[in-house]
Amino acid sequence: MSSFIETEQAYIKDIIKQCGYDIDEVVLNVSSRPELGDYQFNGAMALAKKYGKNPQIIANEIVEKIKVTNRYENINIAGAGFINITFSKSSLIKHVNDLNNNINLNYENNEPKTIFMDYGGANVAKALHVGHLRSANIGEALKRLAQSLGHKVVADAHLGDWGRPIGLVMLEIQKRYPSLPYFNPNFEGEYPNDAPVTNKDLMEIYPIASAKAKEDELYMEQARIMTAKLQDKDKGLMALWNHIMSVSKTDIKRVYDRLNTTFEVWEGESDNYQYVAEMTSYLESKHIIEDSEGARIINVKEPEDDHEIPPLLLFKSNGSVSYETTDLAGIWERLKIWHPDEIWYLADARQSLHFEQVFRAAKKTQIVKDNTELKFIPFGTMNGQDGKPFKTRDGSVMTLEALLDLAQTECEKKILPSITNPERTKVANILAVAAVKYADLIPYRLTDYNFDPVKFSDLQGKTGPYLLYSTIRMRSLLKKAQEAKISFKEYTTINNKTDRDIIIYLLNLRSVLLKSFNAKSLNDITEYLYKITNLYNNLYANNHILTEENKSLQESWLILTKVIYDNNLKLLNILGIEVPERM
Repeated sequence: MSSFIETEQAYIKDIIKQCGYDIDEVVLNVSSRPELGDYQFNGAMALAKKYGKNPQIIANEIVEKIKVTNRYENINIAGAGFINITFSKSSLIKHVNDLNNNINLNYENNEPKTIFMDYGGANVAKALHVGHLRSANIGEALKRLAQSLGHKVVADAHLGDWGRPIGLVMLEIQKRYPSLPYFNPNFEGEYPNDAPVTNKDLMEIYPIASAKAKEDELYMEQARIMTAKLQDKDKGLMALWNHIMSVSKTDIKRVYDRLNTTFEVWEGESDNYQYVAEMTSYLESKHIIEDSEGARIINVKEPEDDHEIPPLLLFKSNGSVSYETTDLAGIWERLKIWHPDEIWYLADARQSLHFEQVFRAAKKTQIVKDNTELKFIPFGTMNGQDGKPFKTRDGSVMTLEALLDLAQTECEKKILPSITNPERTKVANILAVAAVKYADLIPYRLTDYNFDPVKFSDLQGKTGPYLLYSTIRMRSLLKKAQEAKISFKEYTTINNKTDRDIIIYLLNLRSVLLKSFNAKSLNDITEYLYKITNLYNNLYANNHILTEENKSLQESWLILTKVIYDNNLKLLNILGIEVPERM
């Protein structure tokens, strides 16, 4: 079943064809002048250009044909040929009842795709910090949006688990505990079952090792050697690596779970690395690899380039693989196993050149066929209230968990005193996650923004807690109506302009969902949620629904409440926001 607006667009397209004009697509837009109509069709100008006629003449032909059917409450022409449409009460009432029976009407999809998403990027043995928020948050919401629209989505955490950071960690562990068997090439026994380090140890070890490497070239060279030994599958280092992976992944997953971020696949650079040899053999058969000063490269620049595109570095002069190589091998693996129609990568906008190189190499080498899309979805940065990178008081980068704790402290102040622990802590965490996630999704994804824990935790304004408070109040109203045995089965009465404005805004949802999906940004959904909730709150504030004496009107208000409530639940779920029982 098509959405309400899609049905109207198909109807008008048929009318236009009956008038003798060929048109590929009819688009109805929300009217910029509500006094003239609910929606507007602006296509008469394009038809006039195509057929060499006056647009008003074409608009008049279309309107006269529609008037015969008596489908709309009002249809008129403004300006050079803008057709304004006002929907009838009966059609709007039917739409509300249709939504009440099936809230998923706006999510239908006749052309589902298989999409593979890469939006994690956490580094093993390092704490998730605020820089990891946007990839996880935007990625999770886009995954849920795609799934809600009927696409099959596989998301990968894509852990950083095979490069020099791991080599640095292992080197520092060796420096501290040189007697561990993992570093003894002559060790023949069974390696310990328990990890030699805790996650707390790892959080301390990496910053120290990284600082040492920056100051001491010998230490850095030892880290390079350690990394190369790991990538050569040294038995002892692989056993240590498995311990580090187990300890670190458990903590990474715990923080992602708190943020309501989930992955179907928990792979990393190490998994992609397994396909490097197979992929290289294929590339060599294509005679596309070039030698360059001891390194091996793929030249990806094109004659029409207006900016410098360096070659993709496949193998460094010392024989080790590059970050670009493991990403290219990742594409190889994902196509081989998952057969996706599209692969999406979410990363900081500063990685655009990297992905341009990888995508060009994948296309040039025909690893990726023309019918498979590779998409880089960049995003801006989240900063502190001062517009500078979010830091702790001691100047270090704030962890993602510390940010959530900061928001939780603010949100806890807003909770009813009657809610006590452990429920209080749980609700405060739900509100904190909503505050952080919603604030992060409000701006267009490429826009940098400043996070204010006080502002974004408020119960008033464009915030996650405001939406939760309003949605809980809708649920409470419906529950009280049921307890009072007030029946509400059918919508029959549009009482006033407030009611009608809500229904008209409900009509916009399909276009909002598709716009967000196509733009790969959630800002239109966050705005829609805020506006539809505000419209409903106006209705709620100005009417005593549970004591309304007009039963038809009362039932209609309750049905409208249920539709908005169900709608909010779906959209909040797309954003990865949970709704508590009370707050």
